[in-house]
Amino acid sequence: MGESATTHQHTSPATVTPPPPPPNLALSRGPTWTPAEQLQQLHYCIHSNPSWPEAVLLAFQHYIVVLGTIVLIATTLVPRMGGTPGDKARVIQTLLFTAGLNTLLQTALGSRLPTVMRSSLVFILPVLSIINDFSDRTFSSEHERFTYTVRTIQGSLIVASIINIILGFSRAWGHLTRLFTPVVIVPLVTVVGLGLFMRGFPMLANCVEIGLPMLILLVVGQQYLRRIHPRVDVILERFGLLICITLVWAFAAILTVAGAYNHVREVTKQSCRTDRSFLMSSAPWIRVPYPFQWGTPIFRASHVFGMMGATLVTSAESTGTFFAAARLSGATPPPAYIFNRSIGLQGIGLLVEGIFGCIAGNSASVENVGLLGLTHIGSRRVVQISTAFMIFFSIFGKFGAFFASIPLPIFGAIYCVLFGIVAATGISFMQFTNNNSMRNLYIIGLSLFLSISIPQYFVTSSSRDGSGPVQTAGGWFNDILNTIFSSAPTVAIIIGTLLDQTLDAKPSTNDRGVSWWKPFQHKKGDVRNDEFYGLPLRINEYIPTRFH
Repeated sequence: MGESATTHQHTSPATVTPPPPPPNLALSRGPTWTPAEQLQQLHYCIHSNPSWPEAVLLAFQHYIVVLGTIVLIATTLVPRMGGTPGDKARVIQTLLFTAGLNTLLQTALGSRLPTVMRSSLVFILPVLSIINDFSDRTFSSEHERFTYTVRTIQGSLIVASIINIILGFSRAWGHLTRLFTPVVIVPLVTVVGLGLFMRGFPMLANCVEIGLPMLILLVVGQQYLRRIHPRVDVILERFGLLICITLVWAFAAILTVAGAYNHVREVTKQSCRTDRSFLMSSAPWIRVPYPFQWGTPIFRASHVFGMMGATLVTSAESTGTFFAAARLSGATPPPAYIFNRSIGLQGIGLLVEGIFGCIAGNSASVENVGLLGLTHIGSRRVVQISTAFMIFFSIFGKFGAFFASIPLPIFGAIYCVLFGIVAATGISFMQFTNNNSMRNLYIIGLSLFLSISIPQYFVTSSSRDGSGPVQTAGGWFNDILNTIFSSAPTVAIIIGTLLDQTLDAKPSTNDRGVSWWKPFQHKKGDVRNDEFYGLPLRINEYIPTRFH
């Protein structure tokens, strides 16, 4: 009986081939763009310079842009302080003079970025609080009320400047900025522009027949008509703003002379007419602002604390503006040691403003940073030349008063464009994060919304005398909180940093853009840092290494 043998064959299990990944539909529909650390469409970056005639005209354009905010601050505060048109002219001269000094100081020894340092609207709330405290006090004249109020503001600024000096030179502010990632920078820089929306169309709408033509002419002329001819392209792109201001200002003067505003409300006259500021008739021909020109400073603790809140807010606002300026001038993001240096020098600038008797402290000008993007010229030299115009027109008052008579709705139209450019610059930082991360979208979205919504609540809930929604027994405490939470960039830093550092921070390191961001936080982290931010004339040899 035979037994049939069965052959056992050992075969390896079949390997299962995974299905191919779905096709990338985005590639089939068009190109994608890799993140770019520097903008490639700038004609001149931070350390390259246009020809001298071009540079002078561009610098004059920066002077005109910064003049709008200075005139707005003086127009808002001086009448409430009891000042006359002559007092208003002298205040504008002082604000211009110190803006020139602080801009020169910041571009030479501070951030080294092409940023104009001008008086900030942040100080309006604490100044209104000071004005309100003296409303029931009896003075021999309104001029005495004005000088007494200025001297009180002066003393508060001098003491409050210590905040920024300590934050900067103790390196505390630089340590704070090391916590920032692109997830925090996006809402911070975006609301630096968007948070100023009340200075855009609402200010334009005070005189629509002037403001709206300015906005339309600026957009059409600077963006569309420049494509007619290559030579026209260069002129309108770089000097279109100056041309539009000249045309609309002349149109406003014609309407004024023709009597178009003879039978309108006083508010309309103030906004539309070119002769309602009375600056030309009241400004002195020659006057050099000098220290303690209004008298001895007055120091009151309750006012000092309120002003300290404003100086803290200017640090946050300037930080966001510096990030935008770096991107629009072709520089790498500012390292932490640059913020130490710049915020410390901003504090010294506040001290200088207090000594000269300014009615508001300084911060980086958002509108002038937007002008860098509008003209595609981020040259540091252009901004430094603009300081000569600021100082010149602050001394020769009649000439400065002529340009200061430009109606504010014209500036409102300009701000619609310039603030929008800065806001879009903040959005561009999203390219360095994972845009498909729900965590990032949550943090950016919540930070953006609250940093606009919370300040809007505080501003709309504030009365004309500066009293905000926070009302406790301590007036100084109210001023600090009302000022801090009325600032969109400050709220963005608080909310954005808190969420980014506590919500799955370590597992999301790459999604947050930390790997891209970290090298820029140290002097030796990127070889370009010294190229963009190094001090001139071998000054590095005489300054402690922690500050450069």
